Parts: sequence; structure tokens; C-alpha cells
Amino acid sequence: MTELANKLPEVRMTPIPRLAQGGRWRVEAMRSYSSNLLLWFTRGQGRITVAGTTRGYGAHNAVFIPSGVMHGFEVSTQVFGTAIFIPRDLGFPLPVMPTHLRIRDATPQAEVTGILDNLQRELEGSQPERVRAIHHHTGLLAVWMRRQILLHEVDNKAPDAAQRLTTRFTEMIETEYRSGMNIAEYAEALGVTPTHLSRVCNQACGRPASALLSDRVIFEARRLLSETKTPIQQVAADLGFTSPAYFTRAFQHHTGQTPSAFRRER
Repeated sequence: MTELANKLPEVRMTPIPRLAQGGRWRVEAMRSYSSNLLLWFTRGQGRITVAGTTRGYGAHNAVFIPSGVMHGFEVSTQVFGTAIFIPRDLGFPLPVMPTHLRIRDATPQAEVTGILDNLQRELEGSQPERVRAIHHHTGLLAVWMRRQILLHEVDNKAPDAAQRLTTRFTEMIETEYRSGMNIAEYAEALGVTPTHLSRVCNQACGRPASALLSDRVIFEARRLLSETKTPIQQVAADLGFTSPAYFTRAFQHHTGQTPSAFRRER
């Protein structure tokens, strides 16, 4: 049993301000993770966009984002909290849909703080059975989330037609953003006109469809340029650009830098 426990995938915790190290684009641009993500905000406020829908967040808000769901959120110097990355295959009953909880009572606030403190202690420690303890503390975190969902009204109204369309659009972006598909092609695949798609994206999150798509592509370009040594020409090809020159123009338009200049500064 100990051998099995030591093979369990490990959760990760990081302060939310640290997520923005290297540029606020790392949290504000549209992207997704292969792990589930729980954001526990303890101070500050801003807006968060998840699956194409934008809401405000504030202190003592818990936002759960399943793996593979496109999201981004504003983060100022006044925003504090913790991001917990939870691998998909730990076997806990985690929410299957994005969930936004506003925790107003002091008791559940203290409960989640205690769970996170214990989890952080195990992650940083080297005690025997450390991995098993991490697993169980993460399980308690999953129980805490499920309990809050059952006890409180979740800040998730039934999605209207616009939100359902933007969710489908963002899901398609996540699978196709490397393909070079344009907005007209996305709209055709979704059975709507490009004008309608852009209108409902503006309604749901205040941004046109083209902005959501380009934000996701440029985030991935930045990530590849800063975290890998992949040649710029290959980055362009991998992201569906028809030529390196077109990629350079698009990247510079969105970031104010050429890809080579951005890479030199990393």
C-alpha cells in the first residue's frame, strides 16, 4: 500500500501573485491546464473569464476550473490567494463543471484555510507517509468543495443560449487553436454566422470571438518562446500560421514585441 501511495500524482500549490511572474499575460490571457485548478482568493477583486463567461470575483471566493477549460483572470497587486493544481486521476469527486463559490461565513473560510495550511505543510515537508498525507488532505479539500456546493447557492445561473454557445466555442478553441482555423470556420462548425458568434461572445464576456481565439494562440506562442527552445519558424507552423512573417506580425500586434525580442528577454 505504501508503494502505491508513493506513486500517486502530486498536487501543486502556489500563491496567486506568483502565477503572474514573468508577465501578467500568464494569468490574464486565455489558456487551460491539464490539471484541475482551484483558485482561493483571500484579498482583492477583479474579473475572471471561464469557458467564455466573465464574472467578478472578490475575497473569499473559490473558483474551480476543470482540466482543459479555457480561462483567464485579472490580477492586480492587491489580489492574494492560493492556486491549487489537482491532477485529474486522483479519484476524488470533483465538480465536472466550472464552479464559482462565494464563501461569506467565517466557519467554512477557516475550514479551507486549515486544509490548505496542512496541505502546504506536507508539500514542503519530508515526513514519512508524506505523499499519502497530501492525498488525504486533497480529499478533504474535495469534500469541502462538495459540501459548500450542497449547502450554499452556487454562483452559477443556468446558462442562457449565449453562454452555451461561448462554452462550445471555447471548448472548440482548446482542441483546434493549433489548426489555423479562422473565426468564419469556427462559426460554420458551430452552425452560426461569424457576426452572431462575435455578438454572443461580447454578451457573455465583453470580448469578440476573434479576441478569445487570438488570446489563446498568442498565450501558447509566448509559452513556447519562453519555456522551450523550439525555433520561431517551428512555433509559427505548430500554431497554424501560414508563414513565419505572418506569425511575427500577429505576435507583434498583440504584444508589442517581435517573437525574437520576446524570447531574448526571458
